[in-house]
Amino acid sequence: MRIAIGSDHGGFQLKNAIIKHLEEKGVEVKDFGTLSEESCDYPDYSLKVAEEVATKSYEFGILICGTGIGISIAANKVPGIRAALCSDTFSAHATREHNNANILAMGQRVVGEGLALDIVDTFLNSKFEGGRHEKRINKITEIEKKYSK
Repeated sequence: MRIAIGSDHGGFQLKNAIIKHLEEKGVEVKDFGTLSEESCDYPDYSLKVAEEVATKSYEFGILICGTGIGISIAANKVPGIRAALCSDTFSAHATREHNNANILAMGQRVVGEGLALDIVDTFLNSKFEGGRHEKRINKITEIEKKYSK
């Protein structure tokens, strides 16, 4: 499994903890920045990760900012991306099963490190169910096509 990860300054510390956690599990992780806690703009890092996931260079992405809100909004502007903001394991599990989310977004100021690592593990270990959910994903894709002209 290959994971693209990125954050702004507000998610820098949690991003580093997640990278360490995943690498200890043998997961290949590429850090797309930021590389410090110096103030920066989350859309820059969101776009890098979202483009890598949209082109299938990486299976999944993880994005972190202070709340997870801004960075997930930016990622969802990229066609093919279904970024889900999760602050609990139930949502992480459900968004993979029902929404086939390909990017997990979290807020460093919202979830603690221990919970965040559980959310990451749950997200990455959950599978898309397909079936009745597939037609809903297809409808999302049609909306993207309609407005991507």
